Amino acid sequence: MPNPIDFHFDFSSPYSFLASEQIEPLAARHGRTVVFQPILLGVVFKASGSAPLTEQYGPKAKYSVHDFERSARFAGVRYRHPSKFPIGAVAASRAVLWLQQHRPDQANPFVHAVFRAFFQDDRDISDPAVVAAIAQSLGIDGQALMEGAQAPAIKDALRRRVEDAVALGVFGAPTIVVDGEMFWGNDRLPQIERWLASGPF
Repeated sequence: MPNPIDFHFDFSSPYSFLASEQIEPLAARHGRTVVFQPILLGVVFKASGSAPLTEQYGPKAKYSVHDFERSARFAGVRYRHPSKFPIGAVAASRAVLWLQQHRPDQANPFVHAVFRAFFQDDRDISDPAVVAAIAQSLGIDGQALMEGAQAPAIKDALRRRVEDAVALGVFGAPTIVVDGEMFWGNDRLPQIERWLASGPF
């Protein structure tokens, strides 16, 4: 069986959201699956000496918000720039890891639901109660999920996930790894499709 595609993301990353809406159909066209790998961009930025696009100098910040919206229209993805941005998503990220360990069939739908709640419905996904409600809407026991996400082993797993990503060379999101080859950014999806179709280039 071909290797799965690793999709390193942060729930506060607009480009991660846009790519997340496209990566699974792309992977399926080439017999691949996707493993969503939550990271915390705040930690990654600190390690790489970078900062969120919207916190950089004026023109670039203004352009970035415009590009988020334009890129969404280009991809045919509904997008509403959140009123609170960027946002911390530790609870949601830990919840993903808990689901991957205990309810793996529900992990990817949960990732999509959290992304859409933030970037389409402007819900505050930094609030564990909101995350629990999103889980509940999918038929997941939200209270049990939030309790599980607070387990020391899950906290350690997210910390290690971030450390491993930094060690791999991840400096932003989304970072998509195909057979050891790293692609950064939503705009690299065409390159990923070609790589999957015909191999390295």
